[in-house]
Amino acid sequence: MSKINTGRFAADIGADGKVLFLIGMRFNQLWKVWKWIPVLTAMPRMLIELQKNPSLGLAGKPRTYLSGRTILVWQYWESFEKLTAYSKASNNAHLPAWRAFNKNIRDNGSVGIYHETILLSDSTVETVYGNMPTFGLAAVTGVVPAGKRGQTAKARLTGDSTEAPTVDPY
Repeated sequence: MSKINTGRFAADIGADGKVLFLIGMRFNQLWKVWKWIPVLTAMPRMLIELQKNPSLGLAGKPRTYLSGRTILVWQYWESFEKLTAYSKASNNAHLPAWRAFNKNIRDNGSVGIYHETILLSDSTVETVYGNMPTFGLAAVTGVVPAGKRGQTAKARLTGDSTEAPTVDPY
């Protein structure tokens, strides 16, 4: 079990240039196993490759979530440039999987794929973690007591600490 940071914490500054990348798939036609199995098995190969070679740009440990028919892999990247370089490099696992998907599945509706790319900036990211292990962006940038960044979301986001916290900080 991960060590719990008792109290309120925030991700330390350092989000500038980093990328939150959400990627996943949806099983649209569960009975067409032969269509979605290649998509399902491609992601673990990529994640192993990325974790074995940190210079490719994956920051921290990716997290995988399952909700009904949808799988989400939550990743942080050092930069948008490293993310796109990885996706386009023929010697990495992603491009062959992408080409295979487009050749074999692309528009038959059996399986869906998606990604969302969010560029992070210290001026647009606010975090708080109460009684949590080091998690999310804090696992990439480090964790500090929430009061160091501000006692309210507004203070952590803008530096404006004129607003009193709605509940007593802990």
